[in-house]
Amino acid sequence: MRSIKKVHQAEYSPIADLVTYSPLPSRSLQQIDPFLFLNHHGHQVYPPHNRGLPFGPHPHRGMETVTFILEGDILHKDSGGHESVITAGGVQWMTAGRGLIHAEVSSSEFKHKGGPLEILQLWVNLPAKLKMTEPRYEGLQKESIPTFTPEGSDVTVNLVSGNWDGHKGAFETLSDILLSTISFKGGSKLAVEVPAERNIFFYVIRGTLTVNGQTVPFRNLVEFQQDATRVEIEASEDSILLFGHAVPFQEPVVAQGPFVMNTQAEIHQAYADYQQGKFGSWSH
Repeated sequence: MRSIKKVHQAEYSPIADLVTYSPLPSRSLQQIDPFLFLNHHGHQVYPPHNRGLPFGPHPHRGMETVTFILEGDILHKDSGGHESVITAGGVQWMTAGRGLIHAEVSSSEFKHKGGPLEILQLWVNLPAKLKMTEPRYEGLQKESIPTFTPEGSDVTVNLVSGNWDGHKGAFETLSDILLSTISFKGGSKLAVEVPAERNIFFYVIRGTLTVNGQTVPFRNLVEFQQDATRVEIEASEDSILLFGHAVPFQEPVVAQGPFVMNTQAEIHQAYADYQQGKFGSWSH
């Protein structure tokens, strides 16, 4: 079985009135290449007539955002003209590429009615050769995310990207990245084989899991060694796991604010391009 290097507890870092926990990056872990950043918003219940999510228009370049809506909704708008409201169980995949401006706010219905909210946003790096690719966005509702039960288990995999035992993920991706959320009933088990050269992303969203003999409660991220292929998971209660893996890019990462590039000079250029209006216009 794969050795566990360390378990990292998410740090509490609220954003306005939005409950937020952040396991990556942290003081103890910068990245799990090519996975760069994770914010876990909620769980919380918004009252009626709330202000909703606080993420107004802001730019990105050089990376991708993958947003998992467990409860509540997100209204996405961007400078490429994309707009959609994705509700509970849905996923948004945005490739910032050479640059765009986007906003992630709550729908008018959610702001009016309120309700429970739990959302995760993961930043995935782009390799140097794709940093300046054309921006794109796709939002898919719950019914468009394939689900299956792996042979010999009694868990439910929601396959967001990549291939797993002949099943194909919902999103076509630029690099070879598997992402999924996995729902466990108490007592259920899953064994997965992941090639040793691939980095595993393993974050417990809800519940408590035992992975390769170590108990991991919710809001914790597991950092693995690259020394074996087998991952054995058992749930002691109903649980949800964010699980992925990818071959690391092994490239320099220079991240500053909303931009992720390979050199400091490229970061300076990103700020200059944004200020010169090269990320598109915001007309909403």
